[in-house]
Amino acid sequence: MLENDVYIKLLSMQYCPLFGRIAVDLGYITEEQLEKAATQQIEEGLFNNSHRLIGNILSEHAWITDDQIDIVLFELFEQNQLKKWISRPT
Repeated sequence: MLENDVYIKLLSMQYCPLFGRIAVDLGYITEEQLEKAATQQIEEGLFNNSHRLIGNILSEHAWITDDQIDIVLFELFEQNQLKKWISRPT
């Protein structure tokens, strides 16, 4: 059986990997900040039965700015559009 900390870390990487991964790749946040925010997101979801967006949690800690969130969301949108274009029938 996995220890609780390991279990939460595994869950957090599946919960919202894209937003956090892009934010790290762009240099807006660190891996450690992403891990802490994702863990907080998971714990709140488990204990409060709520789901807060990872960007909101990062912003609450002042680890990311609103402008940076907008850029990450734009990147997510662009990636989604590219996936749709690539997977369209020919």
